[in-house]
Amino acid sequence: MTLDENRPPPDWVGGVAAGVDPWTRRATPAPDPAAPAHRPPPEDEAARGPDADPESVARTILLDQLTGRARSRRELSDKLAAKNVPPEIATRLLDRFEEVGLVDDEAFARSWIAGRQAGRGLARRAIAQELRRKGVADEVAREALDEVDPVAEEAAARALVRKKLRSLSRVDDVTATRRLVGMLARKGYGSGLAFAVVKDELAGAGRDEPAGLDLPDD
Repeated sequence: MTLDENRPPPDWVGGVAAGVDPWTRRATPAPDPAAPAHRPPPEDEAARGPDADPESVARTILLDQLTGRARSRRELSDKLAAKNVPPEIATRLLDRFEEVGLVDDEAFARSWIAGRQAGRGLARRAIAQELRRKGVADEVAREALDEVDPVAEEAAARALVRKKLRSLSRVDDVTATRRLVGMLARKGYGSGLAFAVVKDELAGAGRDEPAGLDLPDD
C-alpha cells in the first residue's frame, strides 16, 4: 500500500513508541474495598515487659547519686522530686537509706568541710553558708565545723595569700593589702585574722603593710 502524498497521514502513523505505548501501559489497579487495610503488627506486650516499679526507679536514682561522693538528704530529696518520684516513696526510701548509713548528714558535713578547706581554702564562715544551702541543719553543721582546727584554718589562709602575692608584684603595697584582705574575706575569713596573715606574709616577702589602713569590722 502506498500513501498519497497529498493526503494527510492517518492517525496511527507516527513513531514506534507512540504506537506501542498504549498497548504496553498498565493501569494501576484500583484498591479492593473488601481487602483489609494495612496496619503495623501489634506490639508484643510480653516482649515489652512490665512497667518499671516506681520504688525500684527511685532506689536506682539514689544509688547513682551516691556514687562518687556523699550527698545531703536535702540534695537527694530534691533529685527525687525532680524525677517525679512520689513523695511517700521518696520519704520511705530516704529513711531506709539513713537507717543503713548511706545517707548521713553529719558524715556529709565533715566530708564537705574537709574538701572545701583543703581544695578551696574556705574558712568556717563560708563553709557554713554552703552547708546551709545543701540543706544541712545548722546544729549539725555547727558541730562539724567545731572540729576544724584553727591552726589548719590559718595555714590555709597563708597559703592563699602566698599564692596570690605572686601576681601582685607590680602593684603598690596599699593595693596589694586591700586585694589580699578582700580575697580572704570572700573565702570567709574574719578581718582580724585576714589582716594579721596579710601583714606577716607581706613582711616575709620583703614588703610592708601600709600605715593608716583601716581595719574593717568582722
